[in-house]
Amino acid sequence: MSSGSDKGGKSVVTVYSPRPSNITSYVVAEFEKAHPEYQVQLLTLGGQEVADRVNAEKSHPQADVWWGGTPQQFEQAAAKDLLTPFSSDILGRVPNQYHGSKDTWLAEQRQLQLIAYNHDMIKEGDLPNDWADLASPKYKNKIIIRDVAPSGTMRSVFTALISQQYQKTGKPDEGYAFLRTLDANTKDYAANPQDLYLRLQRQEAAQTIWNQQDILAQAAKGAPFSLKVPASGVPINLDGIAKVNHGPNSPGAEAFANFVLSEKTQTWLAQNAFQIPTIKISQEPDWLAGLKFTELNVDRKVVAANEATWINYWLENVKNRG
Repeated sequence: MSSGSDKGGKSVVTVYSPRPSNITSYVVAEFEKAHPEYQVQLLTLGGQEVADRVNAEKSHPQADVWWGGTPQQFEQAAAKDLLTPFSSDILGRVPNQYHGSKDTWLAEQRQLQLIAYNHDMIKEGDLPNDWADLASPKYKNKIIIRDVAPSGTMRSVFTALISQQYQKTGKPDEGYAFLRTLDANTKDYAANPQDLYLRLQRQEAAQTIWNQQDILAQAAKGAPFSLKVPASGVPINLDGIAKVNHGPNSPGAEAFANFVLSEKTQTWLAQNAFQIPTIKISQEPDWLAGLKFTELNVDRKVVAANEATWINYWLENVKNRG
């Protein structure tokens, strides 16, 4: 396997990632500082856009590392032989329950998917108590949602909600029915996370569905955002990292993953980016040490098998039809 192309005597490590810029900028800069022999070429796309690009480049892979994706996306890629395991040293530091099939990817963090809102627009007492309440007519045009198809976060939320009904009936129909009523209450679909934050802050709508990590990060910057934990529980999305099979710079991919999954990096991410790491860190920040939540029961295998069908149905039959 050939190494990455050289730029100024440095070996290039190409990373595809949907992770926020405040995270990628810090980690990339620190990695390059610790490893001056490497230069990172970062391509930022939506979660599904990364998955689609890795798949499209199968015959001639361009990326070395895929950093940030859902279990469904990674498992689908693994089934197409698009991923290859990291070295045993890297695999060994992540608990086994956070390994993908045949060790082809590793979960780096757990993300809680919650209801988020602009607390300058709506009082806590007027919020929905649970996911089903988002369909109430009183929330008409008071919800804005990140466009679902290109977003790993939103795909995981919507498929988790559909799966709740699927587990009861063996069919997705009632889940689709809920998403139709949610669509009727949705004022618009934001093009990307930054667009979502901006429009929520501009008070175009009072509520959204998004991950805890990014909402807390925006609130830390001064955004008037708060979180509501739905009564029935929260979907927990595993967000991972993988090595692209036959990528141009295998040693660089190993070095980058080794850095990302180090205790030092994961501690910084927990303290500064509200990340819930899968590896053990010795110094948990106060917000993490005191975190309490109930996980929504989701059959990940069922979701992985049906995600494409369910999301395509939503695109073709539900979106913007309410």
